[in-house]
Amino acid sequence: MFIFVAMTDNQEIVSLTFFEYPKWNRWWAFNQMQLAMAPLQQTSGLKFYKLMGTGGGFGFSLRPDLKTYALLLVWKSGAFAKNYTESEIYQRFNQQCKSNFTYWMHCIQAHGSWNGVQPFTVKEVKAEGPVMVITRARVKFHKILRFLSFVPKSSRSAEAADGLLYTKGIGEWPAIEQATFSYWQSQQKMEAFAYQSDHREIIQKVKKEGWYKEELFARFIPASLPESDTDR
Repeated sequence: MFIFVAMTDNQEIVSLTFFEYPKWNRWWAFNQMQLAMAPLQQTSGLKFYKLMGTGGGFGFSLRPDLKTYALLLVWKSGAFAKNYTESEIYQRFNQQCKSNFTYWMHCIQAHGSWNGVQPFTVKEVKAEGPVMVITRARVKFHKILRFLSFVPKSSRSAEAADGLLYTKGIGEWPAIEQATFSYWQSQQKMEAFAYQSDHREIIQKVKKEGWYKEELFARFIPASLPESDTDR
């Protein structure tokens, strides 16, 4: 059973939208990695934002998915987030894309940093249904080849994971600044994958050999967005 936690107007809420573009608009979408910075900075109620490219394979992938881009937004409160689809930044992308889908989330665990800051406010809520996970890392330059050598094994391991509903590699720079979003049936199934042999082996090598300059791990539960003003 999928359990969604309703957000009140004064609670932080996180949105992750995947926009898919037709061939004739993919160059436009790529350029937005820079051109959309100013509109994002002017969007009311944003605490943190990242516009990222995505990987073309299963989960993390070195092959780019040139048709899909991800927009991660951390809203100061539901009051700001509930009008997201009416905002200039959403309309900017929605008018050019072929389709899009937004995951609304509430952070229940986080450690580490993203560009020197912790973007998510943790709310002590127990995960009783599906969970989402974002893992992000900045790879040390001299460790890139070592990191890349384990990518295929990691992807194969995730592809066979029980309870994995969806996963997508997201990131700011190929190979150097990478993240993965995953959506699981339950916290128990996510943890079963995290502690199984192949994945655990990679994590142990990461820590022992110091691959990352910076890393972040965050867990979320699905959140239902408060009604927008237009819905009332």
